[in-house]
Amino acid sequence: MTSVSIIIPAHNASATVADTLATLRSEAEVIGEVILVDDSSTDNTAAVAADAASRLELPFRVIRSNCRDAGGSRNLALAEARFPWIYMIDADDLHIEGGLRTLLSKTRTKPGADMVVGAYRRRTDGRDRQFKTPAGYMTAGLANASAYVEGRIRSIAVGSALVARHTVGDTRFPTGLAYDEDTLFWARVMSKASLAVVRQPIMIYFVSSDRSDDRFAIKPARRFLEWRLALRELADCGIAKSSLKAREGLVALKIARVHYARGDLETAVKFLAVAEAAPKVSTDIWRCMRYRLKIAARRRFPAHRVQLQSA
Repeated sequence: MTSVSIIIPAHNASATVADTLATLRSEAEVIGEVILVDDSSTDNTAAVAADAASRLELPFRVIRSNCRDAGGSRNLALAEARFPWIYMIDADDLHIEGGLRTLLSKTRTKPGADMVVGAYRRRTDGRDRQFKTPAGYMTAGLANASAYVEGRIRSIAVGSALVARHTVGDTRFPTGLAYDEDTLFWARVMSKASLAVVRQPIMIYFVSSDRSDDRFAIKPARRFLEWRLALRELADCGIAKSSLKAREGLVALKIARVHYARGDLETAVKFLAVAEAAPKVSTDIWRCMRYRLKIAARRRFPAHRVQLQSA
């Protein structure tokens, strides 16, 4: 039954990685290997992980990396994974007992499924929220990928999905991007996968809102252009340009919202214009209109910034 390669990228994760590994102990009977990619750590991440894996009796090995990039680290492990199924989780997240076996069980009850997605819990700044199994999946292939890129399917958290190694094939995470590299990877995989879903939460995903927003606040124009080039490469797996344009709008709106919240109205306006030019569903049209009005109000009544920001 040892059929899963677990991939964990880690950078200076000595404070959390043992807890992550401990949550995988209940799945030991289906785990063929745990690959920790120690990416340029300056603490004792690898030693702590190796000690924990030994105590937990998990099959464990370390790959050393200087990627400085979670996607690049995952790529190294994907190239070396030996077992039929791939499960990835980050070194500061937690697996929920029984989740991996539930994902595997779905591959047996739905023959032909080579990717299974489950629900997850997200803990943002200490506050918990559960995200249900993404709705809107078709049975297979390109329709899923297009819907995912357009935002019509809720994002997949790394740690909530199981995918066949043969389906991943030579697909890899784009590297050097500040954000959204997971979306680009999953879209490529989904364009050729037959999907199944489960309702059960598979993992707990820890998020720092400040750290998440920082990705959009630093060198926003350059980072957006770098990401957009990588996004447009998805056209080579059949995803329509209209879907890619819709994704540009979603990300641009997120960047506009972050800069609005931090008081950089000029940058917010520039990215809001990008979002407004993209194909949108009605809810996104309303969001753009709302931020356009809020920006205008802050410019006209700067003394009321605090009240408007909290509105």
